[in-house]
Amino acid sequence: MKLCVALDLPTASENLKLVHEIKDYDVWLKVGLRAFIRDGKEFLKELKKINPNFKIFLDLKLHDIPNTMADAAEEVAQFGVDMFNVHASAGKIAMQTVMKRLEKFENPPLVLAVTALTSFDEENFQAVYNQDIASKATQFAKDTYESGINGVVCSVFESMDIKDNTSKEFITLTPGIRPFGENAGDQKRVADINMAKNELSDFIVVGRPIYQAEDPSSVVKRILEKL
Repeated sequence: MKLCVALDLPTASENLKLVHEIKDYDVWLKVGLRAFIRDGKEFLKELKKINPNFKIFLDLKLHDIPNTMADAAEEVAQFGVDMFNVHASAGKIAMQTVMKRLEKFENPPLVLAVTALTSFDEENFQAVYNQDIASKATQFAKDTYESGINGVVCSVFESMDIKDNTSKEFITLTPGIRPFGENAGDQKRVADINMAKNELSDFIVVGRPIYQAEDPSSVVKRILEKL
């Protein structure tokens, strides 16, 4: 299981300061929509300058018509990131088109598909998708697997069921991790490290418990020790 640190701070300088503090650890860095819109691809280069061994997950959740998603995926692949994501709800044709487009790259990034956002509770998810989270997340995962995508973004609560319905090698990346029981904040379906391990999560995403800490480096160290 790998740790992915969410760079969700208000400014590029704050994110870069955080990355400098954890530069000696073997972690992935998650660059989300806010940071990328604000700081662009130059920010990705800055991260690699701090430690060329950092792996970068560009979390943009692409969702559009198939050809537009494939065009965007091609551009993302040229940034040199190691992983990015799309929305499974864009459909199998869109996901297949993305993967077909990436065949031209010698070392394409991993691609994940978002199933059910961890900010959803059952009531609000039902209102949008007219189905319960567990069933729909598994269906999205099956569509993703059949489309040739490398894995999914899901909550810890769906991870094992998704692997049982696809493959144990099918990647599950699980946000909403509160490693030592911290406050859930705006997330609804949160879990700790032990549960993530038991449910075979391949990546855990941790943000606020790290960057809101007085000593982020020590929190990262504790998390990695527990992994």
